Amino acid sequence: MTIRTILVDDEKLAIQGLQLRLEAHEDVEVIETCQNGREAIRAIKTLKPDLVFLDIQMPGFDGFSVVQGVMEIDPPLFVFVTAFQEHAIRAFEANAVNYLMKPVDEDRLADTIERVRQRLAEKKSSDEADRLRGVLSEVAPEAVEEMEGEDAEAAGRYEKLINIKDRGQIFRVEVDTIEHIEAAGDYMCIYTGDNSLILRETMKDLERRLDPRTFQRVHRSTIVNLDQVRQVKPHTNGECFLVLDSGAEVKVSRSYRDVVARFVH
Repeated sequence: MTIRTILVDDEKLAIQGLQLRLEAHEDVEVIETCQNGREAIRAIKTLKPDLVFLDIQMPGFDGFSVVQGVMEIDPPLFVFVTAFQEHAIRAFEANAVNYLMKPVDEDRLADTIERVRQRLAEKKSSDEADRLRGVLSEVAPEAVEEMEGEDAEAAGRYEKLINIKDRGQIFRVEVDTIEHIEAAGDYMCIYTGDNSLILRETMKDLERRLDPRTFQRVHRSTIVNLDQVRQVKPHTNGECFLVLDSGAEVKVSRSYRDVVARFVH
């Protein structure tokens, strides 16, 4: 699948440099370049690209204004390009696939393109499922009811309450109260904001018991309840911290930053 791409930057050299680096990715086709926000909005609405690399600081309409300007259509995926680290939080809030610091690093660009491929594949699968449901609702409404029933049954598979034996006592913990979970070998430390408990179980087994729509891994050894996240704080090297309801901070490693972009609003 070809990824139809638009580049937006008020600096010609920046566009040329990014075009040069994108040549290494054969499935990326640059279909247009724009030097300001107004041009970008027109091009996005007319050409309907899959992906837009968007400079944040531009005269007139900045990058965030461009995103707002195309919200009435089915928007493309956005990757923000910036020279300023402080824009990272707003980039996440705009649900960007990623944000890249200038000058663009080739390894980070390759990582970003791989995320784009995954997001486009997920979107295609979701669109196809929606179309199928639309057809079925007309010709076989009973099949749609059966599918919806299966979705509800799948949601019911996940734990609502976990029994934890710790310090000679058994604690019954409501899953919704769990803020985050940290692994230490075959033990899990369960944090509920005002308490911490030790559970003897592997992270892999515990993940199977938790609803992935709510509990996501943000580090090799950390799972976070996304409903408990209240703030995103950028850090160095593309990492960031999630600030939870209790005030606790959890680091998101680079390889899991897409979790923040997709789920934290």
